[in-house]
Amino acid sequence: MDWSTGTLGFGAGVLIALVTAPVGVSGAVFLLPVQLSLLGVPSPSVTPTNLLYNVVAGPGALLRYRRAGLLRGPLARRLIAGTLPGVVLGALIRVFALPGPAVFRLLVAALLLPLGLWLVARTLRPATTRAPAEPSPRTVTLLAVAVGTVGGIYGIGGGSILGPVLVGRGMPVAQVAPAALASTFLTSLVGAGTYGLLSLTGGDHIAPDWLLGLACGLGGLTGGYLGARLQPRLPERFLRLLLGTLAAAVGALYVGS
Repeated sequence: MDWSTGTLGFGAGVLIALVTAPVGVSGAVFLLPVQLSLLGVPSPSVTPTNLLYNVVAGPGALLRYRRAGLLRGPLARRLIAGTLPGVVLGALIRVFALPGPAVFRLLVAALLLPLGLWLVARTLRPATTRAPAEPSPRTVTLLAVAVGTVGGIYGIGGGSILGPVLVGRGMPVAQVAPAALASTFLTSLVGAGTYGLLSLTGGDHIAPDWLLGLACGLGGLTGGYLGARLQPRLPERFLRLLLGTLAAAVGALYVGS
């Protein structure tokens, strides 16, 4: 990795995390196309590099949320209990089954584009009927298993999926964001370790691009702390619109890729 690539990675990490951390998204889902299109990271190395980014970037926002007392509560524990086994399963699928990237793009677009548009529309024009009940603990855990598996396959963390779903079901962004980021951090830590062990089998491009992952992660560490610090100053309506817009933008990005 040369200096220009490292600087681009650091800058991308700062900007992505600054915008996404307030709504509980690590930003790895946006870093993925940057790696593939601009930085030339080969597949499947792009997945563990994304996970490495989450590991390095995560503590910035989490430290701020912890100081504000926003990491307490059962939601983070339920998400972690589901995503940890899911990410190990996803890593095994990625290395040994290796579904094509086209399938991933279609799945992300089909899920996030309508979900994001629905969340934006629901925020701009709230329904007059009673708000939907929050999902049950069992539903949250099962959803976390599915999202953790996807995160293990593609290294996207999972907050970009968990956040819109949980917020769309009536949970406040201030509750969802810290829990989703905590889940993403621990999931990425386990996922990166799993890829490290699998790289010992001698497969091509299984290990992360360590230097690039660290450069992007340090940018995310800075941007994530600043983004988490901004969150209490932002109104719930704005955060919901931001989360819905980000989800729709990711879906549209993969429709056009």
